[in-house]
Amino acid sequence: MYGIKEIDVNELSLQMENPPKNIKLIDVRTPAEVARGKITGSENLPLHVIPLKVDEFSNDDTIIFYCQTGARSAQACAFMASKGVDNVYNLRGGIVTWAQMGLPIAV
Repeated sequence: MYGIKEIDVNELSLQMENPPKNIKLIDVRTPAEVARGKITGSENLPLHVIPLKVDEFSNDDTIIFYCQTGARSAQACAFMASKGVDNVYNLRGGIVTWAQMGLPIAV
């Protein structure tokens, strides 16, 4: 198994205040889950679609995957690492922890 790098919600929140252009925040939940709320600035790419889009990612970008609790996004990180894209991070605790910390959710 490939090592998974993680970022916590506090660190991501600080980065999102003035995000560098090379950060991509990817929500791997289903569109139905995303419809209930997402982290502002994220793009939805359901987990099952990632293998079809792997060529759209590069090591020039910092990619942060998140899901509901961090399990599916960890799978996305492991998959991307197996394909040689290693500048990927899992949001520890997912959007649940983000919301529990009182951080903004876009609807």
